[in-house]
Amino acid sequence: MSVWPRWLAAVVFALGFLAATGASAEVRSLKLYHLHTHEKAEIVYKRNGRYDPEGLRKINIILRDWRRNEPTKMDPRLLDLVWEAYRQSGATDYIQVVCGYRSPATNSMLRSRSRGVAEKSQHMLGKAMDFYIPGVPLKKLRNIGLKMQGGGVGYYPSSGSPFVHMDVGNVRHWPGISRQELVGVFPNGKTLHVPSDGRPLPGYEQALAAYKARKGAGTPNIELASAGGSTKRSGGLLAAWFGGGDDEADDSADVATAAPAPKPKSVKPAAAAKRSNPPGIAIVSPQDAQRANIPQIADDNSADSEPEQDTPETIIAALPPK
Repeated sequence: MSVWPRWLAAVVFALGFLAATGASAEVRSLKLYHLHTHEKAEIVYKRNGRYDPEGLRKINIILRDWRRNEPTKMDPRLLDLVWEAYRQSGATDYIQVVCGYRSPATNSMLRSRSRGVAEKSQHMLGKAMDFYIPGVPLKKLRNIGLKMQGGGVGYYPSSGSPFVHMDVGNVRHWPGISRQELVGVFPNGKTLHVPSDGRPLPGYEQALAAYKARKGAGTPNIELASAGGSTKRSGGLLAAWFGGGDDEADDSADVATAAPAPKPKSVKPAAAAKRSNPPGIAIVSPQDAQRANIPQIADDNSADSEPEQDTPETIIAALPPK
């Protein structure tokens, strides 16, 4: 009888050790393909529970404001959110990126063209991504985003290339979702998302308490920000702060022109040395450069260049050396 507890304790210790070792050895990566720049990369951004600075730098580049060739520091929580959505979806293909970072200048320009662009979009903060994944039904991807309750979820099934928006702002969604459909996603009713009739599901208060406990005591009231009663814009004060409505309307038009293109060719060191682009910014084709208003770089040796290999952590558009 005295041996059993010791044996059981040893088994429990061994299982706990293995679980801890597995967790600490976890490697997280994102497979990204940008529809506008045609850059493609598989980038490890987190190792052993810690963010990898070089991986984050590469992601910042590929998710930059492609119109201005301007990167920012993307919020690592967004990367974790997208990674988890990818994992839950069972996807294996590359994430097709419609929009990552959007600079204030670009956002202002888009707002001058469309009333559907939020003044304070999460894209401007490096906290949002618009994307789809080949082989994963768009509604499934949206529902995964809703269930995670980690931020905003936008749904664009009628875009030129349908996509979803995910961000790490307050929990909200757009356009509105019927009560019946939301109950289908949350059978237990425990959600911050409010159906289009404006009446929270039965477990709303429990979900709100859990959210506040997760985010900390300083969490603001998000009740109104969760209401998505309009197909044009979700209601609420915080929704206005964080762009909780149809704030990606211009991207919906942009994606229709983002046709696949051949792999960009690598740039020889001599040609790279002549560039005026900031270090770490990838080369794009002359057509894309003209559309994005980026100065074109002459490269007399481009005809002899060979395509980059599509290997993990290699941005095919050929990053120059530091």
